[in-house]
Amino acid sequence: MKLIIAAIKPFKLEEVREALTAIGVRGMMVTEIKGFGSQSGHTEIYRGAEYAVNFVPKVKLEIAVSTAMAEQVVETLARAAKTDRIGDGKIFVLDIESALRVRTGETNEEAL
Repeated sequence: MKLIIAAIKPFKLEEVREALTAIGVRGMMVTEIKGFGSQSGHTEIYRGAEYAVNFVPKVKLEIAVSTAMAEQVVETLARAAKTDRIGDGKIFVLDIESALRVRTGETNEEAL
């Protein structure tokens, strides 16, 4: 089993969700986050004063999938989230040692 963690631009969330649902992803966790990378923030003007925005709003997705499905999920996620502009995000893939569905007691891949 794999845990795929992705940070993407917020306006791409619905497009990414639709693409992942189309390939059979049954669920994901979504968190609103702030961060910076190559983009390193930007400046904005509010009421005539310029100020630095050091952290850029992003959306973090956490998706648990079978090992066999992980590569397809990463490719679909990357394609759907891409805008060809700086700040498109990052995708990380981690191993999952175990999983448990609390309601039924199912474990590992059955729990996904």
